[in-house]
Amino acid sequence: MGAVFGPAGNSESYDKKKTSIFEYLKKFGLGAYEYQCGRGVRILPENAAEFGRSMDGIKLSIHAPYFISLSSTDADKRKNSVEYILQTARVAKCMGADRVVVHSGSCGKMPREEALELAKKTISSAILALKEEGLEDISICPETMGKVNQLGDVDEVLSLCEISENMIPCVDFGHLNARTFGKVNSFDEYSKILKKIENRLGFDRLKVFHSHFSKIQYTIPGGEKKHLTFEDDKYGPEFEPLAKLVAMRDLSPIFICESSGTQAEDAQKMKNIYESFCK
Repeated sequence: MGAVFGPAGNSESYDKKKTSIFEYLKKFGLGAYEYQCGRGVRILPENAAEFGRSMDGIKLSIHAPYFISLSSTDADKRKNSVEYILQTARVAKCMGADRVVVHSGSCGKMPREEALELAKKTISSAILALKEEGLEDISICPETMGKVNQLGDVDEVLSLCEISENMIPCVDFGHLNARTFGKVNSFDEYSKILKKIENRLGFDRLKVFHSHFSKIQYTIPGGEKKHLTFEDDKYGPEFEPLAKLVAMRDLSPIFICESSGTQAEDAQKMKNIYESFCK
């Protein structure tokens, strides 16, 4: 099948009065779309179903609310986070999406190990809740995060994914580059990450991993500051080495571009770069 590319939400160039999202994606030759529920799950089930029908053949995923806190020390906040994941998964089912991307959490003043254990408990509760509602075919995708004080380096995300075989890592290479101050930006570094996924989760999950990609400005020592576009030539990361690696290994990830305002345009650039290595 090969890699599939699409935007996170809509680019600034999208005009809903002139065209549908489906037609807009086809104009760029894109085959994926990540619906944004970052500020809450506000779409009605019937509207989600209608949207899904209109996106025939497009691989759909949904970004869960940003205010999910898997590692909160407040038990009520963790309980609410399970409910937010459930809300997102219900909409995903209506829409025909099979992946829900979730932020991994924050460490706050806790040791990272303690924050990770709390996140594991929250994810385990969410997995059980999904199963009880017959939503176990929806994969939770914990995301690698860009700020140094956030939970969500590669090892932490893989630890969460080890809880259930139905979980798929969301590897945000821009976030990883930002939290390492520019170190995740080469063929060798990308290769190390993919090998780590394979060693811990197996090739089947590596083959279909979920990914966010964009160039991201960062600060030292904080990490991620803001998303940029592919016009940036200072911060990176660069997509070419990763595209070459994915093509060489015959992987089939879903790449969601999160460029600032040009996510469809830059997703098309990513697709073209990848296809140049497939010839």
